[in-house]
Amino acid sequence: MADLERIRLVLLGGAGVGKSSIVKRFLFKSYTDKYRATVEDLYNREYDLGGVTLKVDILDTSGDMQFPAMRRLSIATAHAFMLVYATTSAPSFQCVKQCFEEIREQRADFQDIPIVIAGNKADLATTHREVRQEEVTDWVFCELPRLRAKVVECSAKEDTNVTELFKTLLSLSRYLPASSSSVGPGAASVEPAPSGFKRRSSAYVSASSSRNKNRMNSPSVSGDKKSSLVDAVDVASTSAEAKLKPRSRSLIRRASRKTKQQINNASDDCNLQ
Repeated sequence: MADLERIRLVLLGGAGVGKSSIVKRFLFKSYTDKYRATVEDLYNREYDLGGVTLKVDILDTSGDMQFPAMRRLSIATAHAFMLVYATTSAPSFQCVKQCFEEIREQRADFQDIPIVIAGNKADLATTHREVRQEEVTDWVFCELPRLRAKVVECSAKEDTNVTELFKTLLSLSRYLPASSSSVGPGAASVEPAPSGFKRRSSAYVSASSSRNKNRMNSPSVSGDKKSSLVDAVDVASTSAEAKLKPRSRSLIRRASRKTKQQINNASDDCNLQ
C-alpha cells in the first residue's frame, strides 16, 4: 500500500490581486475577468509521486481583513504559503509584507515553511508595472531572515508560470526535485527521480504508522525476507532451548546422584573404625 502524505497550501494577499484566478487556472484551466470577493474556498486534489500518494489542500483566503479569526487559523494550519501581489500595484506588495509579518508572529517555524511570493498580472507589467521583481527579491533575500522561499512572476490570464508556482512549492517542500516534470491538476501523475523525494518536516501531517513500518524495513532486505529470517532465528533459538533444558536437568540429576553416593560413601567410611 502506498504511503499517504498531506500538505496544505494557503494563499494570502490583498484583494483583487488574482489569488482565486491562479487557483482556478491551475485546477480547472479556466479564467474570467469578473471579480468576486472570496471569503474562503478550499480545494482538494491527489497526486501520485511514484509510490506515495500526496493529498494537497489548497486554501484560497479572503483579501481583506474582515475575518481575522479565519486568517489566524489558516496561518496556523498551513504547511506552505503562496503570498500573491499584483505587479501593477505597489500597495499589494505592501500587503504581502504585512502577510509575512503575520506568519512570522504566529509561526515559530516560519524559516522552515515553504513560501512562494507570486507576482501576478505579469501580462500587464510592460505598461503598468509598479513592482519590480528585483525589489521583491531584495526584500526576500536581503532584508528578511534566511527563508525557504522563491519569487516567481506569473499571469493567471495568459497561463504563464501558474503551474510553475505550485511545482515550486512542492519542490521547496522537498516533494519534487527542481528539475522534475510539471504538476497538473486532478490525479496527475508525477514521477520524480528516486532521490528527489524526501519526507516532509515535523510541521506536516502524514500517515505515521505506514511511514514507521517502512523505516523498520532494511533497504537491502525486503519485509518478507526479513520476517522469514527473524522467524528462522526465533525457531532455532526455541529449538535450542528446548534441547538444552532436558539435557541440563539430566545433568543436574546425575550430579545430585553422584553427590548423594559420595556423601553416603563418606558417611560409611566415617562409621567404619
